[in-house]
Amino acid sequence: QVQLVESGGGLVQTGGSLRLSCVASGRTFSAYAMGWWRQAPGKERELLATISWRSSSTYYADSVKGRFTISRDNAQNTVYLQMNSLKPEDTAVYFCAASRTSGVSTAPDMYPYWGQGTQVTVSS
Repeated sequence: QVQLVESGGGLVQTGGSLRLSCVASGRTFSAYAMGWWRQAPGKERELLATISWRSSSTYYADSVKGRFTISRDNAQNTVYLQMNSLKPEDTAVYFCAASRTSGVSTAPDMYPYWGQGTQVTVSS
């Protein structure tokens, strides 16, 4: 059983920054890729960024490229999402997810483990 717990969400003004954290437990965190997703009301869940097991590869969605940075600390079993230059359209529930493989993947079915989500609200 894998547990993922996100934190760091909140209310921020347009142009502000937040850093989300996701702590994993229950299996060897360092062996698997991790991803951050979000879901806004009435919209499908969207992949934002993924990072491979040793941080050698990353992927970013066009919507966040240049603004968001994914990173991980395998010693702390934690993956981060640094979010800068936030916009109102970034408002959503943000989820971290653990992959079933070590390399980056954009396919939702490659992520069997999900956290409960943390709300990010960007005011205009």
